[in-house]
Amino acid sequence: MFGDELSYVALVVNDVDAASKVFGDCLELSRTDLDADGEKIPVFAVGKSALAVFPIGHSYVDGAPKTGVHHIAIASKNLEDGLATAKQAGVSSQGGPRASLGGGQRIALDPASTASVRTWITTGLSMKPSRSSHVERIDHLGIASADNQVAVDAWTRRLGRPLESQQTDMEVSIAVESFTSDKYGVVYHSRHPEPIGGLRVSFITVGDCDLEFLQNFDPRHGAHVDAAQAGTTRQDQGAITKFIASRGAGLHHVAFKAPDINRTLATLHKAGIPVIDQVGRPGSRRGLIGFVNPKGTGGVLVHFVQRD
Repeated sequence: MFGDELSYVALVVNDVDAASKVFGDCLELSRTDLDADGEKIPVFAVGKSALAVFPIGHSYVDGAPKTGVHHIAIASKNLEDGLATAKQAGVSSQGGPRASLGGGQRIALDPASTASVRTWITTGLSMKPSRSSHVERIDHLGIASADNQVAVDAWTRRLGRPLESQQTDMEVSIAVESFTSDKYGVVYHSRHPEPIGGLRVSFITVGDCDLEFLQNFDPRHGAHVDAAQAGTTRQDQGAITKFIASRGAGLHHVAFKAPDINRTLATLHKAGIPVIDQVGRPGSRRGLIGFVNPKGTGGVLVHFVQRD
């Protein structure tokens, strides 16, 4: 593999100050301002990697016109060696070397070789580690996936990353009939469960976090998402369906590993940051999850995970 660690995750936001308030003030992540194409950009240390926060239209993110998780960068001690290793694995690059954060260099990989995940090889960052009471590290990066088998093949067979686990998340509806008689009492009868929404999920480890590939399990389900309501599996599926329909497959959200998810959600709520989930709800890998409304994070979807 061309690198062992995730160097940083690039976010594109519509309000850098608002996003920085959440990551720095609320979540207590240490901030370092680094040069990116001649402009200082806030970068927040998270575990062994970092979040780099860019405004819409910045040249470093190729003038991206929409908010979201733009790309990931994997650290390589030597850019040429890293690129050569990637090519041996059948992963092609796009264009030549460009300036990276803090004065290093980076080179883009072809998204067709990385299951639509924008990925760069880069020289490493030197960051002061965070000492946050809310965030331990990036738990995973959510990816709207058109085909999980293609993603697993690309990242495990060609790119040499371990498959952490796979699962199917499904929401079902169970109808119950009752028969009430003045002589014989009440009899209840349950019908067979009916699936109403779901996702196929594959976790692949990169550095100290995972890539979470999320594939629509039931394409008949619509893409409506009510951001005012606490999340459900069906809502999660709708979000992925809607994202792929509007943007195509690719990076979708960032999730932080939290030691106490309810305390963290309460801290954000108290600071005036809108949250979708007031408390943690059951999620993947026997964890509790809770989402923040993107309006509070500059348009980037963020959630927290509490799990062993």
